[in-house]
Amino acid sequence: MKIFDAHFHIVNFDFPLVENKGYLPPEFTIDDYKTRMNDYEVSGGALVSGSFQAFDQTYLLHALNQLGSNFVGVANIPADISHEKLVQLAEAGVRAVRFNIVRGSPKQLETMVNLSNRLHEKFGWHSELYIRNNSLQNIWDILQQLPPFSIDHLGLTKDGIDKLFELVDQGIKVKATGFGRLDFSPIALMKKIYSINAEALLFGTDLPSTRAKEPFSSGDIDLIKDHFSKEQQEQIFYKNAEKWYKL
Repeated sequence: MKIFDAHFHIVNFDFPLVENKGYLPPEFTIDDYKTRMNDYEVSGGALVSGSFQAFDQTYLLHALNQLGSNFVGVANIPADISHEKLVQLAEAGVRAVRFNIVRGSPKQLETMVNLSNRLHEKFGWHSELYIRNNSLQNIWDILQQLPPFSIDHLGLTKDGIDKLFELVDQGIKVKATGFGRLDFSPIALMKKIYSINAEALLFGTDLPSTRAKEPFSSGDIDLIKDHFSKEQQEQIFYKNAEKWYKL
């Protein structure tokens, strides 16, 4: 089965890294990623900036250049980033902006609506939120003001999934990633999401699975293969993501 890896990270010690709450991940280079995914038919993917990379763009530009044209970027950027820098990122293959609600600064909520809408209007970028389902209600009014967005790791928590279903019904995408981060079994939730919107689920490895209780393994892929038809697998593994990232 072809895979478009809709969520993975590269950790290159040649570029700036910042401890996040005392944590700094081990190195995970492009070569490490390619070796790890050598047994899969990877058609492309979305490289996501992590909290430990702060607002560094040099690593992202370098990685996208090395990965090739079927890979896109999800950038973590400051609200006051210049138009010229945004043009550079767009030309390099960035397709989205990420907001880390779980580990990021609470101040980003003050700028998230304006920044996300500006990026969507000027560059066609969507937004990606790292947020727990049990926090969705708390910022519901803000979420309703955002342009198209996705939610990482199935929303992480069983508590609050009803609000996640409401968002899916509104057209929001959900990344089927980070199974080792969840406090629930993913399949029942994924089936419900698929029944609401067949184009909502986007599979990703979440490599190198930093801080996850259980890192990505082939069992994550097998789990999907065991519970979804071939047509459904094609949508989850690559078709939905290729459309979402405009490839």
